[in-house]
Amino acid sequence: MIEIKNKKFTEERALYNTNDAIISDCVFESSIGESPLKECNNIKLLNSKFSIRYALWHVSNFHINNINMDELSRACLWYSNFGTIDNSYLHGIKVIRECHDIKMNNCDIDSEEFGWKSYNLEINDSKLNNTVYPFLMSHDVKINNMDLSGKYSFQYTKNITIENSNLKTKDAFWHTENTIIKDSYVSSEYIGWYSKNLTLINCTIEGIQPFCYCENLKLVNCKMVNGNLAFEYSSVDADINGEIESIKNPLSGKIVCDGVGEVIMSNQVKPCTGEIIIRKK
Repeated sequence: MIEIKNKKFTEERALYNTNDAIISDCVFESSIGESPLKECNNIKLLNSKFSIRYALWHVSNFHINNINMDELSRACLWYSNFGTIDNSYLHGIKVIRECHDIKMNNCDIDSEEFGWKSYNLEINDSKLNNTVYPFLMSHDVKINNMDLSGKYSFQYTKNITIENSNLKTKDAFWHTENTIIKDSYVSSEYIGWYSKNLTLINCTIEGIQPFCYCENLKLVNCKMVNGNLAFEYSSVDADINGEIESIKNPLSGKIVCDGVGEVIMSNQVKPCTGEIIIRKK
């Protein structure tokens, strides 16, 4: 493998079509140039800094470790596959789009529109901050120990697994399919609307009007905080520890809990047969 070390690159497509290379301790920056590492294959990118647009497009078989991409690193990783990203700061808008088979470990991500239209993503021990519509239309994503803050997360996603995570996000998991969340804290207004096969296990769920218009919703050993007007027109199988603030017109299934502040079964636009069972103390 060739080695490229201690260099500064400012020109357009500075290392275009570079293959079989170790690139370390380099700086990529420009207000007019772009695409420094495009159409590359089999590269290691180490200990480097980016302040440039479209840094890695159409890159395959890569390993990234300890890189810093600032807020000017717009759309830094698109159409790329079979790579790992470790111990890195990714602070540009639109990180990761239409990528596949990417594994990320211990990353600090501050990026709107993160992870769109991608698949076979794995994210461990990372932070995702200030994001809007993260993971839109992505599928086959595994997440473990992630702190997420943002809006409109995981919309139109499929085959998502999330464990040991803290999610603070408005309107999460709309239209998601085949999603499992375990041992996590989820704070979200209007969580899970129009979802199919959404399952939460050992989770604390906080937010208003959760889980409406869901199909085959399952909640196992969960706790709900401020859960008002929950489960409207949803088919649901729920086991809730503690009380639920209010339940409105569950479509079918059963909800087992320790108490309900208010049950609203009125003004229905479709027949609702959902059963509410108060656990005996």
